[in-house]
Amino acid sequence: MIVKTFGSAIYGVNAIPITVEVNVENGINFFLVGLPDSAVKESQQRIDSALKYYNYRIPGKKIIVNLAPADIRKEGSSYDLTIAIGILAASEQIKADLLDQYIIMGELSLDGELKPIKGALPIAIEARKQGFKGFILPQANAAEAAIVDKLEVFGVNTIKEVIDFFNGEKELTPTLVNTREEFYKNLNEYEFDFEDVKGQENTKRALEIAAAGGHNAILIGPPGSGKTMLAKRLPSILPPLTLHEALETTKIHSVAGKMQKNTALISIRPFRSPHHTISDVALVGGGSNPQPGEISLAHNGVLFLDELPEFKRTVLEVMRQPLEERSVCISRSKMSVEYPASFMFIAAMNPCPCGYYNHPEKDCTCAAGMVQRYLNKISGPLMDRIDLHVEVIPVPFKELAEKNKGEKSKDIRERVIKARKVQEIRFQNQKGIYCNAQMTSKLVAKHCAISKEGQTLLKVAMEKLGLSARAYDRILKVSRTIADLSGSEDIQIEHLSEAIHYRSLDRENWGK
Repeated sequence: MIVKTFGSAIYGVNAIPITVEVNVENGINFFLVGLPDSAVKESQQRIDSALKYYNYRIPGKKIIVNLAPADIRKEGSSYDLTIAIGILAASEQIKADLLDQYIIMGELSLDGELKPIKGALPIAIEARKQGFKGFILPQANAAEAAIVDKLEVFGVNTIKEVIDFFNGEKELTPTLVNTREEFYKNLNEYEFDFEDVKGQENTKRALEIAAAGGHNAILIGPPGSGKTMLAKRLPSILPPLTLHEALETTKIHSVAGKMQKNTALISIRPFRSPHHTISDVALVGGGSNPQPGEISLAHNGVLFLDELPEFKRTVLEVMRQPLEERSVCISRSKMSVEYPASFMFIAAMNPCPCGYYNHPEKDCTCAAGMVQRYLNKISGPLMDRIDLHVEVIPVPFKELAEKNKGEKSKDIRERVIKARKVQEIRFQNQKGIYCNAQMTSKLVAKHCAISKEGQTLLKVAMEKLGLSARAYDRILKVSRTIADLSGSEDIQIEHLSEAIHYRSLDRENWGK
């Protein structure tokens, strides 16, 4: 008897329907075909043990299990439940009447308990698109899948519950999630707040500009000056996620298996801070079984690289294209997947190996030329993609001892949102451009016009400070954002002056 059950495979951040065809006939042996990987092939042992635990069995006959379409690689252990139910139905141990109405996914433990799977959200989205009535999956993933409306989502703890459901002996209770309520519940809850930061007004101002225009930034200063502390607070002043962005972000984390248990929706901007020993594959994604990397997990949020010069050069260089394209394409001989990677890049570093170059009180002990060699670990093309260079100065004791708290993130965020709304109107007819940092050269020429006095100031700055040619567009983009924050339609002299101030590392005499 041939029976079909339905599962799903993950391809990039989307799902592809998989039909599990099971044929039980006279003979012996167990055949699992359809390009399964090792984890799928090992399902036979898990299924056998789980069924025996509840007094069911794999029949001692010839069993052929085909995972169709057969030319797509099937990976992971989440097909255990799909195959097990198919075998039970094909051997007439359970009824097969309702099987075509449900997507069934789940990893089995030896006692029949169901373990979480990856990609529950994109699978649920595809199930609704394909017209399935419901989705049966482990209880731990139910809330995540239930944010998809017009689809019954049943979270179960054991295979016995699924068997009883198809036999008509037990009703399953659908998991219900109010998507908008879940979205707004944690929308403004952040662990860190700028009000805890003493002093550092110049750096806070720079991060406000970065948030308002979506600009990448690098914080450079001695150890203990507060670079990491400030970077961790950046998400709290970024505009809240839209519902579309929240769903997009949740899909990526779901595919990567990074969703917390019983979490339905990611509603705050992600902040990813990988260690400097990370590999290039872990950062941008890929591997033998392609998975999203840190830059995709930071999609719609912040990627923070602390101690930037300590990262391997190859790791930093692979970020160059994603920073421009805001996506990353992973190509293999038989497949090509694309992961979104639209993130704000924030980096932090010491100014030199000893950490005290340009320190107001301590002397730098580095030998001549070492500061420049240290900075040269970061390539020009990568530095070209960083708009703001911010020098972070240690906070004096007097400011640290003050009891007064700084400005709250909530107040800074209001100014950022106001500036972003201006940009939203400005780029409403430009596909894929949402903030000043994403402007092309053509748009810079259109929206960043400056007066003759401004041109003179910029010319003098480039000559006197030794600014590189690549700094020109960056200064204009940042100037546009500063003007938006101040509510000005035109870029004024003071806006240009402040933007020039944030090009420290482009100065020819810096680090010499």
